[in-house]
Amino acid sequence: MTSERTGFVWTWLPGETSPVPCGMLTEQSNGSLAFQYGRHYLERGDAMALFGLPLAPTRYLSSGYALIPGEVQDAAPDGWGRRVILETTGQHGAVPDNSAGLRELDYLLRSGSDRIGALDVQRSSAEYVPRSPDPATLEQLQRAAELIEEGVPLPAELDRALVHGTSVGGARPKATITVDGQPWMAKFSSSSDHYPVVGAEAASMFLAKKVGIETVDTTVVRSLGKEVILMRRFDRPPDGTRKHVVTALTFLGLDEVSARYGTYPDILEALRTHSDNDPARELFRRVAFNIAIGNTDDHVRNHSAFWNGAALTLTPAYDLSPTSRSGETASQAIAYGRNGERESNLNLLAKHAADMSVTRAEAHDEIDYIVGTIRDNWSEAADFAHLTDTQRSSLWGRQFLNPGALRDR
Repeated sequence: MTSERTGFVWTWLPGETSPVPCGMLTEQSNGSLAFQYGRHYLERGDAMALFGLPLAPTRYLSSGYALIPGEVQDAAPDGWGRRVILETTGQHGAVPDNSAGLRELDYLLRSGSDRIGALDVQRSSAEYVPRSPDPATLEQLQRAAELIEEGVPLPAELDRALVHGTSVGGARPKATITVDGQPWMAKFSSSSDHYPVVGAEAASMFLAKKVGIETVDTTVVRSLGKEVILMRRFDRPPDGTRKHVVTALTFLGLDEVSARYGTYPDILEALRTHSDNDPARELFRRVAFNIAIGNTDDHVRNHSAFWNGAALTLTPAYDLSPTSRSGETASQAIAYGRNGERESNLNLLAKHAADMSVTRAEAHDEIDYIVGTIRDNWSEAADFAHLTDTQRSSLWGRQFLNPGALRDR
């Protein structure tokens, strides 16, 4: 017997609807986790390597400031999921850091089993027991999220239901929900919103599809007097299988401290290294679109790729959410130039297009099309997002096509 705290990673292999155990996590003295594949998994003919963890009887340790190695890092809940876990474990109002008494293994073992991607962490390697939340309506999930933000303890009937919100990433209130038998993600307004965040993101998703960016099905509904955006999950095919998803944070080999050093040229190089497809034009289009809609929160967790054991392929775009701003000067979270250029200006982006393997002419063609498409479809996008006249006026020219983004064009 061992006194070490352990957890077991289960994975959905390509084309399969049930998971199999693939390895063990062992907690280290600093709270980080080591990963090692199981012998039986390595002996499988269809065993698939998790990203960053080649199939070998090796004990993989996390590096830098990362606490979890390889693809398993992306199975851990983010800020919102951790807040929910703390609430549902009786730590009302606690901040999700080490002072809360929970470590990475605790968060992995307590978050819902329907997490993004195709991994789950269990207490046993012999029996898979999904942590399934109680059925909940959209209104119940929204109300539970509001209570957490307000600092009010959850009533018993909502406590278990909000496990729906522990398995998806990000810092904003959200939850998974089933619509017509298919999994969707619901994103709610936040009490700290100073502008229509939900509506702005819904309009952005509408416009992204118009400019040719691959996105997921999106709709806007009204619940408890507020707009809620619903997005079909791209990691859940209709046949019940699951797709492995790896964020740029992971496939760039970064951690939360070094994340700010990741660049779009780095992302492009990593994708090319692990794929026969060239995503340069698509990635450039996403950068230009983010600048055009005022999304400066384009950090490395907001870009992901599917992983099939051999190749990475960009997932549909997500978190296309314009950022609050008042002036014309802004900077992208991720640099688009090899020397750190990140100013939120489309003309400067075109000047550095070669850093992303796009010609200057191609860059201007993409940018002209994106700007023209946003202008031509803004009214329809605003209708789709249920934006009021006041909200349309406040977003147009501030987030969407801010003069600073268009300067010198």
